[in-house]
Amino acid sequence: MDVSRSLARQSLVVAVVAAMIDTVVLALCGVFAVAPWQATAVAVGVAAADLALAASPRTAGIVAVGQVALRLLEALLLHRHGFAARFADVGFLVAGYRAGAWMVGPTSVSTVLTLCSGFAAAHLLVGSTTSHDWRLLLATTVSVGVVPWLVGRYTAARGAYIAELEQQAQLRKQEQQVALERAVADERAAIARDLHDVISHHVSAIGIHAGAARIALADSGNGPATTSLTAVETSSRAAMVDLRRQLDLLHGRDDDGQRQPGLADIDGLIEHVRSAGMTVEVTVRGSAVPLPDSLNITLYRIVQEMLTNALRHGDGENAWLDVEYRPNLIMIETTNPIMAGTAIDNASVPRGIGGIRRRAELFGGQLRCGPQSNRTRWHSAVSVPIGGS
Repeated sequence: MDVSRSLARQSLVVAVVAAMIDTVVLALCGVFAVAPWQATAVAVGVAAADLALAASPRTAGIVAVGQVALRLLEALLLHRHGFAARFADVGFLVAGYRAGAWMVGPTSVSTVLTLCSGFAAAHLLVGSTTSHDWRLLLATTVSVGVVPWLVGRYTAARGAYIAELEQQAQLRKQEQQVALERAVADERAAIARDLHDVISHHVSAIGIHAGAARIALADSGNGPATTSLTAVETSSRAAMVDLRRQLDLLHGRDDDGQRQPGLADIDGLIEHVRSAGMTVEVTVRGSAVPLPDSLNITLYRIVQEMLTNALRHGDGENAWLDVEYRPNLIMIETTNPIMAGTAIDNASVPRGIGGIRRRAELFGGQLRCGPQSNRTRWHSAVSVPIGGS
């Protein structure tokens, strides 16, 4: 739309400038003093014919015919007073250019022939010096009628060629983008196949062997061993569920995020940790708010890593989880006793803290962690803004 307006403004400027120049040339030749009404009629015709150059491209043929009629009008009205027939040259040249640039086929050719015929006829009608030598008349006619038409055709062909090149470049860019997306999809599928072949088999085997061992030990009444093997079975099944989710993501099957876990699914994490023998006390404050899928799953993974650290690096018996919803912030805190005989400080932190920190920082959050209560407890706190996430 902006390009169309710009072209329309430029066409108007060309038409006004052509009308001004042709009218000024007519006035300076002195014809108004000799034949005022004839000169006035020609001046009006010049202004009208040149201003018509600002019309839409589909009128290029009509405007060219108008320039020819103007040239013949000049010859009829002014030649008897001794004035030449070449007054409105600027408009005539622009009309020839428009015929070449905007018209195609036989119509364009017939228009340039009309321009040439009108120009030559005007000179023959007044018996100008140019008309006395057919070679000079032919050369002048070609220069005024044919050359602007050829320039117009060249300009239009060049514009079409550039547009075609731009279109081809755009198509190549789109093809490259499609090829890149296809390559990424193929790579994701290859990764998914590798994960399935390498990991899922072993995790499934762990669950099967743990189940067999649990059943065998249940008959002997070994309660602690049975409990531990039950936890192994539960962990292997949970690992398979998470693995399938990741495989679906790699395959592009997200199901609109319905299968991806979030804070609403932390009850399953709690039960998993409790089944491993650790007591977890959960406190939730504030009203839950809708979260973007990416943030929701990130918070779920943060809670998962916090509880895993408490299970692995704590005393393995107790932990406290606190989730607080604030107007523009979510606070997640865990506290667990430190295993007896373990010396831990801020320079020696449980594994997984780095992953928690990176996940929190990805959404503008931060992690604070360290020992407390005379270094008998480990405390981790993550705060993540939700207003601008």
